[in-house]
This record gives sequence, structure tokens and C-alpha cells, in this order.
Amino acid sequence: MSSLEKNNSTPSSEFQENLELLRQIYFFSGLPLETLKIFAYLCTRENFKQDEYIFSQDEDDGQAFYIINGRAQLERQDNGKTTAVRECQTGEFIGGLTLLGETRRLFSLKSLTETTCLLISREKFSKTMEQFPNLLAKICNTVAKNIGHWEERFLTDRADQCGECLSQLGVTLI
Repeated sequence: MSSLEKNNSTPSSEFQENLELLRQIYFFSGLPLETLKIFAYLCTRENFKQDEYIFSQDEDDGQAFYIINGRAQLERQDNGKTTAVRECQTGEFIGGLTLLGETRRLFSLKSLTETTCLLISREKFSKTMEQFPNLLAKICNTVAKNIGHWEERFLTDRADQCGECLSQLGVTLI
């Protein structure tokens, strides 16, 4: 068997891995396999060194990230002071709203370890969605449900700990 034949028969290609990852991400979960295959092909992987910024506050890079492996710190800078917001882990999808429209980052994401991410750009996402316009409603529905679940979890888990925060909630009212 030639090396070319061996490579073509290997089921664990990057494309196949990307496809499996996309199937696990809530944002893409309602999409048909044909569309997921296109996104799996269009995704890229990027490696970040420890302490490297994956994205920075106030920029609109138009990319969503899935952390394949590694850990990163979500940070917010106000008046020259940087505050750690939370740690992001392997398996987290970050920035899905960025795919739906121009969105200025409210946080920075800095790698705590060597980190590998799967990236999809707004441009590639939009061009693909132009081919499947009826699927955008499914994605928006999935995102709306996810926002609703997040707000419910917050109210259930933390409302009693954060009295001031309560008056700022209502994301689901948008």
C-alpha cells in the first residue's frame, strides 16, 4: 500500500476531527451533516503559546474559538486595571455571537498553557450561511435557548449571592 493510500484511508484526519468537534458545539448542533462538513473544511486550527492573547478586548476580530486543548483566562481591563473573570477550559466554545454580526470584544482571552483552538471566521460562516439561508433561524434559536439557559442557571445558582447583579440581568429580554 502506498503512503498516499494509507493517508486516504486514515479515519482520524483533521477534517474528521473538526467535524466531530463541531457536532459537540451547541452553536452548530442543529445543523445537518452536509453543512457541518462545509464548516469542518473551513475551520482552521491555531496554536497559542502560554501567556499569548487569543483575542483582545475592544477588537472585532470576527472569529469564534473552540478550545481543543489547553486553558485560557478571560480578562477585563477597566481604567488600566486587569481583572481575571474566569478560566476557560478544553471543550469550551467562545465567541459564537461574533459569527452573527459585528461584535466588539468586551473581554480578552489569554492562554494560561499552550492552547490549541479551532477557529471559524465570520466571513466564512456568512458565506456558508448564504448557501443555506433557512438554517440561520435554527442557529438563532439555538443561541437564544443557550442564553436563556445561562440566565436561568445564573438566577438559580447565584442570584442570592449577587443582589446588585440581579438588577442588571435580563439578557433574555433583548
